[in-house]
Amino acid sequence: QVQLVESGGGLAQAGGSLRLSCAASGRTFSSYNMGWFRQAPGKEREFVAAIRWSGSTKYYADSVKGRFTISRDNTKNTVWLQMNSLKPEDTAVYYCAADPRGRFIATIRSRTDDYDYWGQGTQVTVSS
Repeated sequence: QVQLVESGGGLAQAGGSLRLSCAASGRTFSSYNMGWFRQAPGKEREFVAAIRWSGSTKYYADSVKGRFTISRDNTKNTVWLQMNSLKPEDTAVYYCAADPRGRFIATIRSRTDDYDYWGQGTQVTVSS
């Protein structure tokens, strides 16, 4: 089992940047695919980005492609989401999630049901 703790959220102006961090506990972090999701008020939780356990492959939602970058350091048990060129529509609670089947599957997955472990979330608010 792994515990996830997000940090780095806050208030930013449109066009600005924020960097989210997700610190994981446990020795199996390096075998998990990791994802970022977000949920805006009144909306369903949606996929943002994911990275393979090795860091070799990354996958992004079309809405953030070219603006957000996911990365990880398995020696630090940490995954990051660098968010640039922020837009008001990026306002949401951002969640870090872990897919423990990372080493056993060939693809990165983007459904919430595919991720077993979740952090508590961090609020990102982008003002226009």
